Amino acid sequence: MSVSASFKEFLIEQMAGFGPVTIRPMFGGAGVMRDGLMFALIDDEVLYLKADDTTKAEFVAENLAQFTYMSRGGKMMEMAYWRIPERCLDDADEMAKWCRVAYGVALKAAAKKKPRK
Repeated sequence: MSVSASFKEFLIEQMAGFGPVTIRPMFGGAGVMRDGLMFALIDDEVLYLKADDTTKAEFVAENLAQFTYMSRGGKMMEMAYWRIPERCLDDADEMAKWCRVAYGVALKAAAKKKPRK
């Protein structure tokens, strides 16, 4: 689980049409943030976008994989992140479109969380 500096730089440039993003290390991979809100993650040079019950159908329709990892107890865990279509890596407009949807999901999820005391 690693992410090269060159891949991070490429993604920041490719996402410029969506808006300014930052990438920070997380659990051996990296989280992709906009305005402090994580909407994507990177693992082994693969970008995954946040999805919910409404948006995951788009990922399923394109036969894209859901992000999974092995827990310490040996159980396969799924997260609400799905692999981005490969065409997004070649088409900045397509990247921006998919990122906007994922960011919307992240905003909805953040709004549902209880405020910290």
